[in-house]
Amino acid sequence: MNSSKIKSVSQILKIANKLKNSGRKIVFTNGCFDILHIGHIKLLKKAKSFGDILILGLNSDSSVKTIKGNSRPIIPDKERAEILGSLCMVDYIVKFSESTPYELIKKIKPNILVKGSDWKSGEIIGSEFAKKVVRIPLLKGHSTTDIIQKLKNL
Repeated sequence: MNSSKIKSVSQILKIANKLKNSGRKIVFTNGCFDILHIGHIKLLKKAKSFGDILILGLNSDSSVKTIKGNSRPIIPDKERAEILGSLCMVDYIVKFSESTPYELIKKIKPNILVKGSDWKSGEIIGSEFAKKVVRIPLLKGHSTTDIIQKLKNL
């Protein structure tokens, strides 16, 4: 496990400020990443390509339940963080319990905020705190919901 990538909000703010002050470009993305799939991997690779450091905001279990319902998450946040921390393109992970990462983005003020194209430009939470917002096209037919539905149909 690369738990050194998993940081508290206060730790991530210190790291982000230090990196920005040294001229490094910070990219931020977030999500539940409940069942990791190829769509997630492609989004994270592309996100990382926009800057020097990729910070991933990870919805906590309670946050996922609020957004997706009581049957989710499938994978607990501690395990999701460990799995995501093993990916070379993810530099840091910070969990958040709110339903949105608004406060986290407001504090980090990333150079670039990345979201999937399922988010409309005017609806991307925290976009006013980033210098640039990039929407990544989703890989059609690859979502956690699709995977869960396939499993139910077995």
